Amino acid sequence: MIDTVLFDFDGTLADTNDLIIASWQYTYRERIGHTVSKEEILKTFGEPLVESMRKAFPEFDVDESIEIYRSFQREIFSDAIKPFPGVPELVKELSARGFKIGVVTSRARTSTYLGLELFGLDPYIDAVITCDDCPEHKPAPGPCLACLEALGSKPENSVMVGDSKYDIGCANNAGVTSVMVGWSMAAAAGVQYESDGPGDESEDARAVDPAFIPDYTVSSAEEIMSVIRSLEC
Repeated sequence: MIDTVLFDFDGTLADTNDLIIASWQYTYRERIGHTVSKEEILKTFGEPLVESMRKAFPEFDVDESIEIYRSFQREIFSDAIKPFPGVPELVKELSARGFKIGVVTSRARTSTYLGLELFGLDPYIDAVITCDDCPEHKPAPGPCLACLEALGSKPENSVMVGDSKYDIGCANNAGVTSVMVGWSMAAAAGVQYESDGPGDESEDARAVDPAFIPDYTVSSAEEIMSVIRSLEC
């Protein structure tokens, strides 16, 4: 019996695509004097920022790079994000039906709470785990399990909804039913679940690991509700 629904923030609850891309391009200009392709930035979606910064700018101090990124993002945050269609209504319906609702995100605590307040969703969220709240990061199970502990919920009675392989891996590794949404830029860029053949050692090929394969894939908020209803039976 499902009684708990966990959501990722970026790309799942909130359309932060333009915000993230603009912040990365600003950081690239500040660090190396030029921007990179949007496709290069999309590879970082869902990954903890500290890991992405370490890989993007290995010759620079990670904390300084993160502050460049976040200082720019703070200036435009409120004007650059919006909820995905139907998502606020879904969260409110789940809350009204008695589901416990959590947010599990690689975003920092301050901006996560600000986003939930901007969307008017904070009264409906029962627990939030950000990158500041757990020593483990997606796709490790720690963030998901920490949120379930805060909610008093069990993995077998829970669903996690996300838009990247990091979300799906986190849910699957925690023993939680995983749902992949198809509306975000990260999802549109594609999480490759099939390798290019024997010997393919690319990151996309490694995603064939069952830990990264969602239990369900949906394209709308209404479909998420349908999945949850089917699991209630």
